[in-house]
Amino acid sequence: MKLRLHFVVDPMGWFCMSLVFFVWFYNTLFIPKLILFPHYNEGHVPWALVICYYLASLFCVTALVRASTADPGRLPQDPHIPHSEREHWELCNKCNLMRPKRSHHCSRCGHCVRRMDHHCPWINNCVGEDNHWLFLQLCFYTQVLSLFTLVLDFCHYYCFQSLPNLRQNDATEWPQRCLRPVDNALISTATEGGSLRFPRGEARNGLERRRCLRALRCVAMIVGGTSPQRRHQSASSPAL
Repeated sequence: MKLRLHFVVDPMGWFCMSLVFFVWFYNTLFIPKLILFPHYNEGHVPWALVICYYLASLFCVTALVRASTADPGRLPQDPHIPHSEREHWELCNKCNLMRPKRSHHCSRCGHCVRRMDHHCPWINNCVGEDNHWLFLQLCFYTQVLSLFTLVLDFCHYYCFQSLPNLRQNDATEWPQRCLRPVDNALISTATEGGSLRFPRGEARNGLERRRCLRALRCVAMIVGGTSPQRRHQSASSPAL
């Protein structure tokens, strides 16, 4: 499949992408400097884990660039309509162009996209027919990198032996203090954002999507410190 470059001029999208790049930069620079390499020097982690971590980081940023610059399936100004499919095409009342069914007009991009799922501000691009698989790759590699970071943080605080060099070095004292709140914020953002931006095109009207959303709500409640049973009781109790 030929990928055409596609850029969207949207300041809000640029801001969201800058946040994504900040998260990637944080996981790629500070986590290895503060956790991965010190524990590798102490013999707590093998060299294969270091290589896998940087491979996950490389795949993540590559998928982000490809998903944000790939053409999602933009319809041309004069599309060729096969004679056998003319009855399945319709006129867009916003851009006055003929489009096939399941195509939608994006107000952010200003054009129609084939099989448009949604406009994702985190990649500053629409998710459509031609880049949906790239968006799924980005979601997968982001989860892999986030899982790596979460496991390393957990092992650093609760499993690995303490690092005396870090305690004696004042240059790393302030990053160590900032590590926990930043990690908590990133984990909460990833959990809530994943539950809201879960790709909905494949299971929009079926039971599978309802089960997925129910499971994501349960995960969000657990991360937020509220059990599903307690949330259900508070929602079902009558107001006084």
